[in-house]
Amino acid sequence: MVEFPEGESRFFIDGVCGQLQASTMTPSNAPRDGKPGVVAVVCHPHPLMGGTMNNKVVHTIARCHRDLGHRVIRFNFRGVEKSEGEYAEGIGEADDLMAVLSWLKSVRPADRIVLAGFSFGSYVAARTLQLALKDGYPVVSLLLVAPAVVNYDFENFIAFDVPLGVIWGDSDEVVDPSSICQWFDSVTTEKQKVVLQGAGHFFHGQLTELKGLVGRLASIDN
Repeated sequence: MVEFPEGESRFFIDGVCGQLQASTMTPSNAPRDGKPGVVAVVCHPHPLMGGTMNNKVVHTIARCHRDLGHRVIRFNFRGVEKSEGEYAEGIGEADDLMAVLSWLKSVRPADRIVLAGFSFGSYVAARTLQLALKDGYPVVSLLLVAPAVVNYDFENFIAFDVPLGVIWGDSDEVVDPSSICQWFDSVTTEKQKVVLQGAGHFFHGQLTELKGLVGRLASIDN
């Protein structure tokens, strides 16, 4: 794929461990003719727990950015559905994200990038951010939804070079909400949080509310 597709499309991107299955959305009001815009890259939850790019929370984040006029790319980590390779504890998955960013830079070099992740995907996004910035990718914000702070070394990620937005539910049954709050409080750089009352980890019955919150934190103009 030598350009960012129009409309909605599915294709493969070359990764370190083989091909990665990807899905893109380009809204009708996205900038064209080489004009720079915004693209959201959304990472999915745990591959060994049924997480895919088709997860409802991931899709909700993607639809929010699409409705804001941003291009969107979701992708399956290694070993998920038609993506090649095997689960690699978030480390190899960071390489997958970098491969997606490399492809994105080749087709939309002037676009600003929003990195977003849900649950396990939040860890991958947070882990990859500094490497992406070091390699010159124009990431302008980081969005973490229900970050899996009790399962991964989030204590090593408490300062970010871009604004951070975090959303979680106060009834999260997978990740202790107090642990998320404690980690968020430890972050020393620019940050915003929104806690959705009554929401569990997967935001069942509250995806519309979640979409609105993502939009509130995604204050980036085309």
